[in-house]
Amino acid sequence: MAGGYRVERLQWRDQVLAEIPMPRGVLRVTLGVGSGLARAPGDPPDRLWAIGDRGPNLKIKAAVRDYGLDHLERVADIDGAKIMPTPDLGPTIAELRIVGTAVEFVRAIPLRRSDGRPLSGLPLPGGGDAEMEPTFDLDGALREADGGADTEGLAVLADGSFWAAEEYGPSLMKVAPDGRVTARWVPQGVTGHCDPTLTPLLPAIAAHRQLNRGFESVAASADGAWLYTAFQSPLAHPERAAGETARHVRIWKLDAATGQVVGQYLYPLDRPRSFERDAREGDVKRGDLKICELTWLGPDRLLVLERISRTAKIYRVDLTGFETPPEHLDIETRPTLEEMDPGDLAAVSVRMLAKTLVFSTDEARDIAPDLEGMAVLSDRELILVNDNDFGIEGVETAFFRVTFDEPVLA
Repeated sequence: MAGGYRVERLQWRDQVLAEIPMPRGVLRVTLGVGSGLARAPGDPPDRLWAIGDRGPNLKIKAAVRDYGLDHLERVADIDGAKIMPTPDLGPTIAELRIVGTAVEFVRAIPLRRSDGRPLSGLPLPGGGDAEMEPTFDLDGALREADGGADTEGLAVLADGSFWAAEEYGPSLMKVAPDGRVTARWVPQGVTGHCDPTLTPLLPAIAAHRQLNRGFESVAASADGAWLYTAFQSPLAHPERAAGETARHVRIWKLDAATGQVVGQYLYPLDRPRSFERDAREGDVKRGDLKICELTWLGPDRLLVLERISRTAKIYRVDLTGFETPPEHLDIETRPTLEEMDPGDLAAVSVRMLAKTLVFSTDEARDIAPDLEGMAVLSDRELILVNDNDFGIEGVETAFFRVTFDEPVLA
C-alpha cells in the first residue's frame, strides 16, 4: 500500500426528497449520489459528477421491522423482492462542486426516455437468462416492469454526454447532456418493448449476472473511444453456485462506437477474511466480495474499488497482456471461467490480472462503510463516497478526500 496519506471528511448536506408516513414512524427519502463518481476530461478540478441507483427501495424484512409494514410478510420469502415506495424518483445524475472542505450540490439531471418522460427505477421485463427482481408497492402489489434502470456507474465525456452502467440488463446506456438516454446496449437474447429501444449488442453471457449484481461501474478513456466495465460479482455461469464460489470477476473493454467487447480480463478477488472490519463483525464468504467502481488512469490502466461492506480496498491494475482467449466470451464454452480455480486457468491460457494495493479503509477506520463512488482529482488525490440508499435506513452520504504524500494515481 502507498506510504503516507491524509483523510478528510468533506461537508455535505443530504437533500430531503420526500417524507412518507408509515405505521411506525416516517420514511424519509434523501437524494442519492453515491453509486458512482466521475470527472470529465478538461473539467475544472472542483467539478464532480455523481449518479444514484434505481431510487428508494426497501428489502421486505426492513420494511416490516423498521416501518411496521406487517402486511408485507407474505412476500418476504420471494427471492430478491424489493419495495419501491416512490418509483417516480428514478435514476439521476448530479453535478457537484468541491468548495474548500465541502461538497456542494449544483444541479440534478434525471435520466429520461426518448419522449422526455423520466426513466423509472423499475426493472426490465426480463425473460430468458435475465432474471429480474420482483418489485412491490407499499401495499404489497406487484409493480409492472417498465424498462427502467438500476444505475450504478458513470463516465463523463468531453462533450458533456455520459455513459451509465446499470444492473438489470445488465446494460450500458449512452446519455445526452440533458439526461435523455439515446442508446441502451443489452446482452443478446434480452428483449422487451422499452423506451429507449434495447439494442442486443453485448455478449449473451452477460445475462448470467447474479441477481442485483450486474454492471456496477463504467469508465471511459480520455478520448471517449473505449469503455471499461466490470460485473459486480462473478457470473452465475453456468449456474448460480458458480457465482457464489468463483474467485475472479470479469472486466470488459469495449469499443464505444460499436459496443464490441475487444478485451476481457479476470480480476482476482482477495480472501474474504482479509477484509478485516467485515471479518470482525462475523462470518464472511466469497460471495460477499464485489467490485463497486472503476476509474480510468491511462491507456488500459484502471483503479478498482473492491469491497465487502465495512472494508474497501483500492487497487491499481494494468490490463496490457492479460486478455483472456476470445472463446471465453462464448456462452457455450466449458468449463466456464467461474467454474475454474486459479490453478486451472493456466491450462486454458488465462492469466489473472496483477494488482497493486493503493489504499485500504482497514487503515483508515473513520471512513464510512458501503463505498461505491471514486474519482481521481490528481495523481495523489482521491475522492470517495458511500451509497446512502436514499436515506431510507437513516444513513447519511459521506464524502472523503484522500491525499497521498506521493503520486500513486498516475
